Amino acid sequence: MTESLTLAPLLPTWLVWGFALVGLALAAMAAFRDARGWVIRALVLGVLVLAVANPQAVREEHEPQRDVAIIAVDRSPSQQIGERPAETEAALKAIKESLSRFDGLDVQMIDVTGGASGENGDTGTQMYEAVSQAAAEIPRARFAGAILISDGQIHDLPPTVKAPGPIHVLLTGRPGESDRRLVVEEAPGYGIVGKQVTIRYRIEDRVAKGARAFGANLARVRLRYDDNEDATAEVPVGKSDHFTFFLDHAGPTVVEMEVAPREGELSTVNNRTLISINGVRDRLKVLLVSGQPHAGERTWRNLLKSDPSVDLVHFTILRPPEKDDFTPLKELALIAFPIQELFEEKLRDFDLIVLDRYVIRDVLPPSYLRNIGNFVKDGGALLLALGPEFATMRSLYQTPLGPIMPAAPTGKVLERGFKPTLTDIGRRHPVTSGLRGGRRGTENKTPEWGRWFRQIDAVAKSGQILMRGIDEKPLLLLERKGKGRIAQFLSDHIWLWARGFEGGGPQGELLRRLAHWLMKEPDLEEEGLDAEIRDGRLFVRRHSLSEKTPDITVTTPDGKTQVLGLDQQSGRGALPVKTPGLYKVTDGTQTVLATLGALNPLEYRDLRASDEKLKPLAKATGGGIHWISQGIPDIRRTRPGRDSAGQGWIGLTANQSFIVSGLAQVALLPGWLVMVLVLGGLMAAWHREGR
Repeated sequence: MTESLTLAPLLPTWLVWGFALVGLALAAMAAFRDARGWVIRALVLGVLVLAVANPQAVREEHEPQRDVAIIAVDRSPSQQIGERPAETEAALKAIKESLSRFDGLDVQMIDVTGGASGENGDTGTQMYEAVSQAAAEIPRARFAGAILISDGQIHDLPPTVKAPGPIHVLLTGRPGESDRRLVVEEAPGYGIVGKQVTIRYRIEDRVAKGARAFGANLARVRLRYDDNEDATAEVPVGKSDHFTFFLDHAGPTVVEMEVAPREGELSTVNNRTLISINGVRDRLKVLLVSGQPHAGERTWRNLLKSDPSVDLVHFTILRPPEKDDFTPLKELALIAFPIQELFEEKLRDFDLIVLDRYVIRDVLPPSYLRNIGNFVKDGGALLLALGPEFATMRSLYQTPLGPIMPAAPTGKVLERGFKPTLTDIGRRHPVTSGLRGGRRGTENKTPEWGRWFRQIDAVAKSGQILMRGIDEKPLLLLERKGKGRIAQFLSDHIWLWARGFEGGGPQGELLRRLAHWLMKEPDLEEEGLDAEIRDGRLFVRRHSLSEKTPDITVTTPDGKTQVLGLDQQSGRGALPVKTPGLYKVTDGTQTVLATLGALNPLEYRDLRASDEKLKPLAKATGGGIHWISQGIPDIRRTRPGRDSAGQGWIGLTANQSFIVSGLAQVALLPGWLVMVLVLGGLMAAWHREGR
């Protein structure tokens, strides 16, 4: 409660002052002329002016307001290094205990996670913004100050800082820390299969001023990608260097780079990085050799020509060499069949070879067919579209290609109507899974596509049977040989689907998938692993021909591993993630990457605790900076305008703000008193003038 005097004028203030000045002037004139009674009249005039000014005694009832202090805790990834989490919790506990002793003080907690990626990329730790927003919601007269617990690595300090009260900083870590990190200067996101890619990098040793250096000027760097052996290099610290290697397949290639740690290093979390380079094929080169003209030849040609990413070379053997009807050689073909050039000199330039109803007619010597077999084993692809000739003595199975074929002919050609059906593996295999009309997920159901009328009888030796035909005999087989792949189609009647016979079938989709599987399209791999991060969760999906789903190992950006179990039916699983960076997901054979935030976040660019960034903030607001390792400072309440920090202590402002809950006003000149004084004065003046 407070009491005070105030004026509540009955007229505008300027008018009251005008009357007072006029009265003062008249009193002065009367005094100058020595008029009788002027003193009494001046007193009466003063009473009238005072009555119009209306002086009052005011009594206020005050309700004190509680001050608010902010405690902001840095929970960013750099704060998880070493003993910093323990130091943070110890300091937070001590501060809460100290503040609990003060009456009239509320505490507001803020956790700043950091490491987020905004519209402009990696934003790092946005601690100043978080404190500013919280302070803006507190009335200025109630803001006592803020205490920041951090390692000093925040990334949103403006050139000039403003705050309604002191901001103090308690630093985790130790002064003079040293660290080493691997910096990727340049890494391509895409590369051409079969071409070299280059990764540029450097090693940085960050040593605090006055601290002991690491000592060596060379660092050992290890690079590993996919299943290849490690490559190591000794590189000068602080200078750019590079790794160069060949991309040998399409799809993502996971590159792991790691620099050897040094004694005295703060952390090895930024000594390692993962890079994903997506391999793409420049142009797919396909060689199509048709052993003889037939109705299905155009189906293969139309399919391959319709793909703009395919360069097709097509040759058709129109007449067997043993046939001699005296036709001039120049009329047999527009160009000579370049056997040596195609099957010896430039064979390795092709990605896929298609032998369509090829029959042995001494066009290709056995040595060239042996070259095709070696081409497959070394990573090439071969597709055999077979017809009745495969069941004869001139079959390709009798050549050096026979040992790499998944099925051997029995010598029979089956000719009757049938509808191709998918096997159990075929319903799961990406090449045939979900084909239109194939009744995916059902068993013993007749497909909704047209019939074929010829199939080559064969016995499966190896590989995977995706489709069956007459009497459940194998129709489409796939197999991996060495580094390459081979496919056998034991019928030449797929052209009936292309003609729409009995409704046709998905020949375009099937043949396109088959060709791209042979050319190692990543999306068509039997064993697939996908990972992506959405809404703070890592979603993993694995598809496989095996009914058993293995556990997944997830490596977080800080190098820790965690096992994730997948649902056995769907092959899916999810894991909550918080730490920004690159997550490595592997099932033991396949590895994929998923990114939360930036690949090389600001949080890991400098892990050393430092007071350099926060010094301007503390100085501008009157706060102080203290290292937790050197002792937690005392906390005091200070008056506005006084120092808020000193040696071993920090202060929070005691604003003593309040709101008025009650008000009482009493007039000092009530009306009756004014009338008595005025009338009494006038009568005294008349009496004096009448003498």
